Amino acid sequence: MASELCKTISEAKLERHKNLFLNYRNLHHFPLELLKDEGLQYLERLYMKRNSLTTLPENLAQKLPNLVELYLHSNNIVVVPEAIGSLVKLQFLDLSDNALEIVCPEIGRLRSLRHLRLANNQLKYLPAVSPVWIVEVGDLRELQTLDISTNRLITLPERLHMCLSLQYLTADRNHLWYVPRHLCQLPSLNELSMAGNRLAFLPLDLGRSRELQYVYVDNNIHLKGLPSYLYNKVIGCSGCGSPIQVSEVKLLSFSSGQLTVFLPAEVKSIGTETDHVLPLQELAMRTLYNTYYRFLKDLNFLTPISLPKSLLELLHCPLGHCHRCSQPMFTIVYPKLFPLRETPMAGLHQG
Repeated sequence: MASELCKTISEAKLERHKNLFLNYRNLHHFPLELLKDEGLQYLERLYMKRNSLTTLPENLAQKLPNLVELYLHSNNIVVVPEAIGSLVKLQFLDLSDNALEIVCPEIGRLRSLRHLRLANNQLKYLPAVSPVWIVEVGDLRELQTLDISTNRLITLPERLHMCLSLQYLTADRNHLWYVPRHLCQLPSLNELSMAGNRLAFLPLDLGRSRELQYVYVDNNIHLKGLPSYLYNKVIGCSGCGSPIQVSEVKLLSFSSGQLTVFLPAEVKSIGTETDHVLPLQELAMRTLYNTYYRFLKDLNFLTPISLPKSLLELLHCPLGHCHRCSQPMFTIVYPKLFPLRETPMAGLHQG
C-alpha cells in the first residue's frame, strides 16, 4: 500500500497532475511524499476522503500553493491549522464528517472560497466569536454555499450577512433557536434550510427578498407560524409517512396583522398515493425504539454486539421526528415541496 501510494504521488509530480485522488487509502497521517522538496506546485484538486487523518500539515499552503479544491470528507480531523488561511486560491473546502470542535479564525482569509462544507462535526460555535473572525467574515465575499448541518450550534454569526454572494445556507439538525434577522438582508440567498432545530419564531421579513425561493424549517416542534412573505415561496415539510389526519389547529399558519390564515392541509401531505411502503431498515429501527425505549426507558444495555455501532448510535439519536405524530425517524425523511403560489393562498396576499 505504501509503495503504491509513493508511486501515485511520484507520477503526479513527474507528470504535473492537476488532480490527485487519495480516497480510501486508510491514511492516518498526511503523506510526507506530498510535502517533500517543492511539493506539488501544479496540483489544483486534492481528494482525501474517507481516510483517518487527524490534522493537516502547517506547510500545506507552501507545498500546494495552487490548490483550488480540497476534499477531506469523512476523516478524524479535530483541528484545522491556522496555515490553511494561506491557501489563497482555494475555492472549495469540504471538512464534512470529521471531529471538528473549533474552526480556526484564519479560515476567514480564504478570500476566493466559494463552497464551505462543515456538516457532521462537533461544532458549538462558528469563528464569529473570535474578534479576528468578526473583522474577516465579511471578506468571504465569494462564498456561495455554506453547509453547517448536524453540529451543535446554538447561534449563527450576526455578521454572516456580510457574505454577499451566499446563495445556499444549510444549518439543519443543530440547536438553533432563532434566525438572525440580518440574514434577511442577504441579497443572493436562494435557499435557507434550518430543519430539525429549536426554532420558535422566524423574522417577520424573512422571504421579503425575491431571491429567496426555498425555505425549509420543518421538524421545529416549537414553531407555530410563518411570516406572510413566505406565502409564495417553496416550503419544505417532512414527515414519517404515517397517514394521520391533522386537525386544523395544528397546521402551520401565515400571520399578517390581525389576519391568520392556516396553510392548506396538502402542505403536510407526504409522498404520493403509491408511496406507503417504508424501507425495512426504517421499520426495524422504529420497532426497536418503540420496544426498548418506551417500555424499558433505557437503550444503554444494547451493546454493539447486539446491534452494529452505526445503528446503535442512530437509535440513540434519530435523524428527526415527524411533525405530524412525533414519531422518530431514523434512516429516511420524506420531503414534500409545496409551492404555495399554485394554491388559492396566493390570492390572499396584497402588495
